[in-house]
Amino acid sequence: MTSLELGPLLRHVGTTTATIWVETSASCTVEVLGASAPTFEVCGQHYALVVVDGLEPGTCRSYEVRLDGELVWPLEGTGTPPSYLRTRAEDSTGRLRFVFGSCRYPPTDDPELEASLGIDALDAFAVRLMDEVADAEDPATVLPDALCLLGDQVYADEITPRTEQWIRDHRDPEDPEGPGLEIADFGEYSHLYSESWSDRELRWLLSTVPTAMIFDDHDVRDDWNTSQVWRDQMAAKPWWPQRIRAGLASYWVYQHLGNLDPETRGADPLYRKVREADGDVYELLADFAARADAEVGQPTGVRWSYRWDLGRTRLLMVDTRCARVLNADDRLMINDHSFAWIEESAADGPLDHLLLGSSIPWLMPPAVSHVQSLDEWAAARGSRLAETVRQAVDLEHWPAFRASFDRLADLIRGVASGPSAPATVCVLSGDVHHSYAAEARWPSPVRSRVYQLTCSPVRNGVPWFMEYVFALGWWRRLTGALNRVSRAAGLGDLPLDWSTIGGPWFGNAVSTLEVTGRDARLRVERSGARGGLEEVAQLPLT
Repeated sequence: MTSLELGPLLRHVGTTTATIWVETSASCTVEVLGASAPTFEVCGQHYALVVVDGLEPGTCRSYEVRLDGELVWPLEGTGTPPSYLRTRAEDSTGRLRFVFGSCRYPPTDDPELEASLGIDALDAFAVRLMDEVADAEDPATVLPDALCLLGDQVYADEITPRTEQWIRDHRDPEDPEGPGLEIADFGEYSHLYSESWSDRELRWLLSTVPTAMIFDDHDVRDDWNTSQVWRDQMAAKPWWPQRIRAGLASYWVYQHLGNLDPETRGADPLYRKVREADGDVYELLADFAARADAEVGQPTGVRWSYRWDLGRTRLLMVDTRCARVLNADDRLMINDHSFAWIEESAADGPLDHLLLGSSIPWLMPPAVSHVQSLDEWAAARGSRLAETVRQAVDLEHWPAFRASFDRLADLIRGVASGPSAPATVCVLSGDVHHSYAAEARWPSPVRSRVYQLTCSPVRNGVPWFMEYVFALGWWRRLTGALNRVSRAAGLGDLPLDWSTIGGPWFGNAVSTLEVTGRDARLRVERSGARGGLEEVAQLPLT
């Protein structure tokens, strides 16, 4: 009998449609609520996306998954509530909740490592939500509207002891031509996703809350595309071509496809080829991944960014890794082709709230922002020290791409200044292993409230000394001194100012942005020493 290997994952949900992703043990037909789809094969593994259509807007119902007619979900004996599918209302002016975070290291079987990593905040959130759903007369009243996973869903270069042993059982990590104890190919990436998404609580959460995802560096490798020097260093490694193709191909299968609405996905030429192919399609995906990687550094390229509209609230998830231009004279976070799409999508209103999902923060602690811009300036002038420091301490956020930082500031200012400006523009980010909220201000006032909302990690650590570094980064005197250095270097003044309204907070955390009409509120929760979540902040944003 064919089994359900991973999933179901509830992905894009519209007013009348919902997409469910699954991985199965063999070729089969997957059925959900009367809709069905055949699997496609990648490296001997099987996947399907089922689009359930014709649903009633604003309704909530439980669902089951069948493979060739056999019931495989819900799993018996797990004690979890049913999985629910809730469509969006046609005019979503009521309450919407966006849960977000990044950097989730998977469960391990190493007690010492588990103790150092702490309680998984997303797992704790799932446990609480299961209890709330079980107690609710109407599950729709407690279910979030979206779960935004902002990068590092898997760690391809920092594997668990269990995965290390699995690799040793399958290949020789001492091979000088291989990647050692890093992920090598599609099969190993699929093992990572299984390790990360198989635990009981998270599996139920992903089956019930529509989940939007975007990659960050560890989904491929630390410092991915931080600079052209980094790319040249990686290109010299004999195992890298297979690794980058497998990384992008697996991302396309496990994360990207479900991000898209059915119409956009159906128009994708690669997806059409995959569905029409007879047999294994890995070569199709590998060719696509090679092209996507080769286009890094070009003014156009594959667009991984996408948008979800929930009534008058829009979520724009932005690729800040594979859309980069890394030429010394034209260094950009996002190429012109993708940025133009983001600008067009951001201006397509009217909206009550605009959310920009960026795996890496736009507004860093101000002193850190100046350091990143100065490091970029020095590296562009051939400083080997600046390049070494850039890679060693991850100076690769928006301020390290100063032209793109300024362009995003202009985009947001334009949206926030228009006659139909939204109540808030919020940049949702992760990556930096601490959480904070900051408000932006321009010399000329704008109509919208503009925020940087950062939540990281869901489950990981940060060296003790970094707490002092990040706290120092908000110190006004240090910021002022570095601003004078930036002016002397000819970088010019920053186009805006910003200050923290909450944080920095450290520890495993998950945040919820709640909007109702034109009101907005942020809730930050941290996993407690005894399990569960502890609220650290409730911040009104309007």
